[in-house]
Amino acid sequence: MNTRLRRILSLSTAMVITSASLAAAEPSAELIAAAKKEGTLTTIALPHDWCGYGDVIEGFKKKYGLKVNELNPDAGSGDEIEAIKANKGNTGDQAPDVIDVGLSFGPSAKKDGLIQPYKVSTWDSIPAEAKDADGYWYGDYYGVMAFEVNKDLVKNPPKDWADLLKPEYANSVALGGDPRTANQAISAVFAAGLSAAKGDVSKAGEEGLKFFKELNDKGNFVPVVGKPATLAQGTTPIILRWDYNALAGRDSLKGNPPVDVIIPASGVVAGVYVQAISAYAPHPNAAKLWMEYLYSDEGQIGWLKGYCHPIRFNDLAKNGKIPADILAKLPDAKAYEKSIFPTLEQQDAYKKTITEGWDKVVGAAVK
Repeated sequence: MNTRLRRILSLSTAMVITSASLAAAEPSAELIAAAKKEGTLTTIALPHDWCGYGDVIEGFKKKYGLKVNELNPDAGSGDEIEAIKANKGNTGDQAPDVIDVGLSFGPSAKKDGLIQPYKVSTWDSIPAEAKDADGYWYGDYYGVMAFEVNKDLVKNPPKDWADLLKPEYANSVALGGDPRTANQAISAVFAAGLSAAKGDVSKAGEEGLKFFKELNDKGNFVPVVGKPATLAQGTTPIILRWDYNALAGRDSLKGNPPVDVIIPASGVVAGVYVQAISAYAPHPNAAKLWMEYLYSDEGQIGWLKGYCHPIRFNDLAKNGKIPADILAKLPDAKAYEKSIFPTLEQQDAYKKTITEGWDKVVGAAVK
């Protein structure tokens, strides 16, 4: 992201916001009718504890009466793209209508003809730098890479990436996905490398691979996809993932065990995800209605309840539409002051380095 987008997406938790009723921008009656005629929306890679998606999906179903067919909740961004490719001629249950992927996957999917344009009714309130001008993809929410820590098992929580190499964290550190396909895991490797490279983005991909090789060689890396269950069981006492997933995981465990969510002192990487509609969507009108819901005030607040900062955050805040109790649950804005929003070009470069180099350099298959 460029400097202006970083400024636009700055955390605004210091604002004093009063609770206000949510005023959703309503889609047309024609679209609603067409979507109801299709009857179903097929999603992919939307775990219910990711960005509050469980409640968001239920809200959509309740509002419009459509069925939601949920494919592979634990899939990564790369898997979503492959699902579109694999189902180009399939109108059945395995063909996704919509995708929610890392920022760099939006332009590449457009280039490959895998997504179709659609501009939601709240289009103008989405920052220009966070959307494709023709409507092929648009930012949905963002967060930063964090450490989710089981406090019962980790008495001295790590404060920065280099700390993870300490002997006391043997058999403790896991990624939140496969670094060869999942944007969240790729971003964690990049963040570790950015810290090791002292902020040099051009070297961060390679440095990230070296970091994880050392982490693996020392016996600290656990090649298992980290989740709240593995954190609680002690299989992965430290998980590297987006702050909103870590905070949601903390809440889901309800203090058993107690969890720390730590923003590292360096290598603070912010990630923007984007929405898009498959060019081969079996239910194109349901897909458009889903987008309308996600980008309405109601949908955006739904993501915020799941600790994701929605792309229309500043617009909602400016108009007093964010309930104060939700703002109070968000992390201290000071922890985000060092956040880096990599540009698309930078993301393309380090994604290629990490996904192609993981097996060769680190050699630990994450399952």
